[in-house]
Amino acid sequence: MSELGDGFVGNSYDTVGLYRASEKVAEFVHRTPCKKSSTINELCGKIVFLKMENLQKTGSFKIRGAMNKVSQLTEAECAKGLIAASAGNHAQGVAYAGKARNVPVTIYMPIGTPAAKVNATKGYGATVKLVGQNFDEAYVAAREEQLRTGATFIHPFDDLAVIEGQATVAMEMIQQRPEIDTIIVPAGGGGLLAGTLLAVKSIRPDIRVIGVQSINSAAIAIAYKGKNDGLVPFQGKTIAEGINVKIPGKLTMNIIHSFVDDIITVTEQEIASAIIFMLEREKTLIEGAGAAAVAAVLNNRIPSTSENVGIIVSGGNFDVGKLSECQQMSIQVPLAK
Repeated sequence: MSELGDGFVGNSYDTVGLYRASEKVAEFVHRTPCKKSSTINELCGKIVFLKMENLQKTGSFKIRGAMNKVSQLTEAECAKGLIAASAGNHAQGVAYAGKARNVPVTIYMPIGTPAAKVNATKGYGATVKLVGQNFDEAYVAAREEQLRTGATFIHPFDDLAVIEGQATVAMEMIQQRPEIDTIIVPAGGGGLLAGTLLAVKSIRPDIRVIGVQSINSAAIAIAYKGKNDGLVPFQGKTIAEGINVKIPGKLTMNIIHSFVDDIITVTEQEIASAIIFMLEREKTLIEGAGAAAVAAVLNNRIPSTSENVGIIVSGGNFDVGKLSECQQMSIQVPLAK
């Protein structure tokens, strides 16, 4: 078996899983728009396309990976119930998938998770337990509960079926906008980035893929570039709670190391500015994770040779109570011109 895991021979990936995921996920999710942004085009001097996963069912791309994984479970695995840990979006995806298969779901979420995400998860029928100060602490608690009860654990990113489900975002982008030469992807545990890499490097290897993290939660960037790049260890405070992960997945990092073109970081002020920008100029609400990818483009962090840029706007489950905080933060960093 390859060090990348099942589904790989050396560094070569068997794309059967991608197309199977695409067929399965299409039954349950929206084919979200990949819209051109004239406003961002004018600011950045590039042609920019926004893949609007904030308009997805449950408000995020995460439903794709959850549906693909849960659809593959046996009846015996489902009979034990499902359990997961999440900062919010994976929670809703697993809750939705569990409801679709009539399986009970328990989700462990950090205490500071936005109320909108907690309530939405409960709305899909899941039992929610708030534990810990961040995703990693909630994850430990969920794993302990899983060992005690024998429930089936649905990992938010370090699972090939989940990764292949997330890959369907990029597969749609390639179909919708074949002229794209660069895709910008927010990264936390690395599931969306790894999935994007599998899809793009298998189908359109000419497309550049760049991951984006908050400088306050840059575990993947540090693992990829090393601390000598001026990055600091995990600080844990970020408005992009959806990508606030201390320890990325082993499988996701193997895929990222093998295929990614670059990992870059943006500041908290730049993320806040991107949230306000998208609300004011694009008339759409996005959460911090998706805003990180937008911020990378607005602040000219991407290669000058990139001309047709796709941004994965990963989700829209933002706590509107934090908008005033975003406005205050965003004043500090002017948008690119």
